[in-house]
Amino acid sequence: MKAQEIKQLSDSDLLEKVGEHRQALAEMKFNNSLAGLENPMQLRDHKKVIARLLTELNARKNA
Repeated sequence: MKAQEIKQLSDSDLLEKVGEHRQALAEMKFNNSLAGLENPMQLRDHKKVIARLLTELNARKNA
């Protein structure tokens, strides 16, 4: 997700997206440990998206 897309989401949508990405990351980690992923860079991408979402949530909370 791009930063511009993240800024347009509401707080509840941000929380929902964080949950979705965390669940996807957990599933990917599990699959990676069993058989390996075709593209292991997806793990890093999901971590970065989660960090971006949480950063936006914290910025809104502190504003």
